Amino acid sequence: MRPLLLGHRGARASRHVPENTLASFELCLAHGCDGFEFDVRRSSDGVAVICHDPVIRGLRIEITPTRQLALPTFDQVLRQFSTRAFLDIELKVPGLEKVVISALHQHPPNHGYVVSSFLPEVLSELYTHDPNIPLGFLYDRQSQSPPPAPVLAWIIPHLKLVDQKLVEEVHASGQKIMVWTVNRDANISRLAGWGVEAIISDETELLAHSFR
Repeated sequence: MRPLLLGHRGARASRHVPENTLASFELCLAHGCDGFEFDVRRSSDGVAVICHDPVIRGLRIEITPTRQLALPTFDQVLRQFSTRAFLDIELKVPGLEKVVISALHQHPPNHGYVVSSFLPEVLSELYTHDPNIPLGFLYDRQSQSPPPAPVLAWIIPHLKLVDQKLVEEVHASGQKIMVWTVNRDANISRLAGWGVEAIISDETELLAHSFR
């Protein structure tokens, strides 16, 4: 069984469409991927908005109201894609846990999802409010410590940290593994051979083409 094929911030390698936008998510699916990863932050009025960096166009997201940011919202993404795509919802900051859970209950993704974060406290807070939400721990350094194992459905390491032994250990623990960011055909093939459950790539056309 092939892994889930996910675009990084949508179709990030496509120069003519900005990442983390509804258009980029549409393009990712058009390329043949199963879904996409995207980044969620909190505006000053408590709305979950889509952006990787804390500052956009000189505006600091956490102190700027949504109407001034002109960013897609989490609700918009769910309304447009919850019936069509697997969603990797990365929370970049604390304080969004209840907002995200409420939105997911209103628009449950039909093709699966994971709420992921580099922040263990965010994952633990989500688990406290709803232990049924699939959670994933993101990390890019060996020294990072995940929340307690029962909290996590997914382990999401950077490509540089992944070998076959890690994949086997994750599976032995009863968890799934999703690897980012995988932009070369040889790495895609190797990870698929090891049995990873999901691959995140900037190169969405290459990723989808690898399994045709």
